[in-house]
Amino acid sequence: MQSKQTSYDVIVIGSGVAGLSAAVSAQENGASVCVIERAPADDAGGNTRHTGAYIRMKSVDEVSDDFEEHFADNAGGYLDPLMMADVARDQQSWPPLLKAFSFVDPNVVSALAQQAPATLKWLTGYGVRFTPLEVPFPTSAQPRIVPSGGGQAIVESLTKVFTNKGGTILYETAATSLIQNPEGAVCGVRALGRGNRTLEVRSGAVVVASGGFQGNAEMLTRYIGPRALNLRAMSVGGQYNKGEGIRMALDVGAAPCGDFGSYHASPMDPRSRRAGPSIYIYPYGILVNKEGLRFVDEGPGETDETYERVTRRIFAQTDGIAWCILDAKVADVPNQSVAIRTEQPAIEAATLGELAGKLGVPPAMLERTVAQYNAACVAGEFDPRRVDGLATRDLHPPKSNWARPIDRGPFKAYPIISSIVFTFGGLKTDTMARVLNLQGDPIPGLYAAGEAQGLYYGNYTGATSVLKGAVFGRLAGSDAAHASRASTSAAPA
Repeated sequence: MQSKQTSYDVIVIGSGVAGLSAAVSAQENGASVCVIERAPADDAGGNTRHTGAYIRMKSVDEVSDDFEEHFADNAGGYLDPLMMADVARDQQSWPPLLKAFSFVDPNVVSALAQQAPATLKWLTGYGVRFTPLEVPFPTSAQPRIVPSGGGQAIVESLTKVFTNKGGTILYETAATSLIQNPEGAVCGVRALGRGNRTLEVRSGAVVVASGGFQGNAEMLTRYIGPRALNLRAMSVGGQYNKGEGIRMALDVGAAPCGDFGSYHASPMDPRSRRAGPSIYIYPYGILVNKEGLRFVDEGPGETDETYERVTRRIFAQTDGIAWCILDAKVADVPNQSVAIRTEQPAIEAATLGELAGKLGVPPAMLERTVAQYNAACVAGEFDPRRVDGLATRDLHPPKSNWARPIDRGPFKAYPIISSIVFTFGGLKTDTMARVLNLQGDPIPGLYAAGEAQGLYYGNYTGATSVLKGAVFGRLAGSDAAHASRASTSAAPA
């Protein structure tokens, strides 16, 4: 919907789970709210619309056992122990340098874990239903729950609630910069509508919830490097994420957080026309690059905890592509609809040489690679449902589990590239999603939630992205509504 109104209590940039959670939460707290959304109405919702929205929880009441530990294990590289010594102190007493430092703030992670059950119950109150996901991956270390209808159900439910309560959504409108008052508080947004039409919308607070920058080739090349050309967004929703929300906050002095040179990687079939065409069958075969060589341990552990590191190795190969080579024995692997999510068929051939020709891989090298692998396989019990310890012997790189010879035709292959689900770099926030400046102080009137809020480094803590967006979107909306009223009451008459 379009509106002639140019002033609101709260502006939210983006209408994925983070933005809609912020918008509805602000409404609940008495605020008038405008959502600015680049996409047309039918495509709105960003990545959330296209995701299964897995959530790393045992139930709506309890997060996974390793929830906070996994974040701590991926906290931001080689951290200075002298700086980290202050982390154990009360956050309010942290020195400014630490408050603004780019690392995983354990207080933010604790807030995420503590607020998760209440947030899911809040979503349930708006018609979203959560159920256990029995087989999220071929093998899993941690449980998952999922909303019935996936992320699209969350988008549709919250959009309906928001608009029924009188909320405004400016579709096909892209935020371009923040407006600040003379005291440095954020008080509005400049934006572009269709036809390059400029507009300004004023407010008492702004929530940046416009995702990462996986839809911006310039930012991908700047931060991730020229090889980013070989990445493909996991869904078309990611293409709407151009990174302006992050950039405009950095332009007004926001502190960065999250790994700007990295992203959430997932193995996908580049031939596919659908969202989320993941290929998780590779632990039961081998991966070869364009040269016909193995380059990674295909079975290092449970799929849900290892697929990202394997995918990053695929990205590092020539042209960022590899092939999963399988034989007829793969038919005994259960739950193949979970392991193979592409609609495209496998490439098949009666012999390895013929298969290599179809793949454009040197036939002699593929045959040699498979022969070396087969010779390193040992007898043992194969169990595709769990980490089985069936490992190769005297082979580099090794294969730690599910190592069976590839010797029974017909032979099959799937091409795999690294998808980019979302980027890791974003904005530093506190536990209420208030954006901090480079001195560690909150920027008055500015909040960030979803992937615009930087929190991930190294290996993604799987199935936390949608949850993070909902939790901090809800917190941001509530606090923004109160902050907007406070700024209005404090303004001179």
